[in-house]
Formats: sequence, C-alpha cells, structure tokens
Amino acid sequence: MDIRKIDETIAVSPQIQPDDIREIAALGYRTVIANRPDQEEFGQPLMSEIEAAAKEHGLQWIYQPVESGNIFDRDVEQFGALVANAEKPILAFCRSGTRCCALWAMSNAKDTPADALIIKARAAGYDLSGLKPRLLQQTEQS
Repeated sequence: MDIRKIDETIAVSPQIQPDDIREIAALGYRTVIANRPDQEEFGQPLMSEIEAAAKEHGLQWIYQPVESGNIFDRDVEQFGALVANAEKPILAFCRSGTRCCALWAMSNAKDTPADALIIKARAAGYDLSGLKPRLLQQTEQS
C-alpha cells in the first residue's frame, strides 16, 4: 500500500486490495472512500470485495465512482458532503490516488487558497498545479 496523508482527516492511496483492509483498520482509519469505478481496468479487484472486507473490519464504506480525467462539479460537491459526514480519518482511493486528491482539493477550494491546496497535494506526492484554474473557479463560485 502507498497511503499518502494529506492532513489529519484524510489520506489518499492508489488501488487497494481486499487484503489491505485489515492494515487500514489497524492504522486507525474509520472510513474508506472508493472513487474508482468497478472494472475501470482489467484485473482490478471488485469494489464489492473491498466493501465486504471494510465492513468485516468495522469500517464505513463509501462508493463514489468518478471517471478518471472527467471530474464534474457534482462529483466535487458530493465528495465534499461525503467527507464532511464520514467518520474520520478517511482513506480515499482510486487508480493512482490523483483523482481522490483532486476531489479533495476542489471540494476545499471555497475555503482554502488554491496555492495552499496545491502545496498540500505536492507534499503528499501529487502535482495538482494544472488544476489551479479550476481551483480558482471553485473559489469564485462560493
């Protein structure tokens, strides 16, 4: 696993496996958010298998599939609401973690300056500098 902590409430990760859930629970995560659609790529585990493992280990499971490279404003709003209401800390995952990190940044852009979000993402290993115009757009919509 390659868990990358963004802040005290959320971390993101590339694809996890059902067998990873035991360790995720042991690390103290309370919620797992899956932002990757089922069957996005050949060979990825079924979300239902990861969900079963999460529930078996007492974790809250949230499935919000978002198409890679095609994040809509409704996805951002939904992600923000899910995170706000989820038990923390949260681990969100997708294919590489970038989609989850982008959803996190855009859902926080109304309250946090774009440059600060980009710096936090970079510290977690994700380059969201190309999203700066979209982050600024989210700020203007508030």
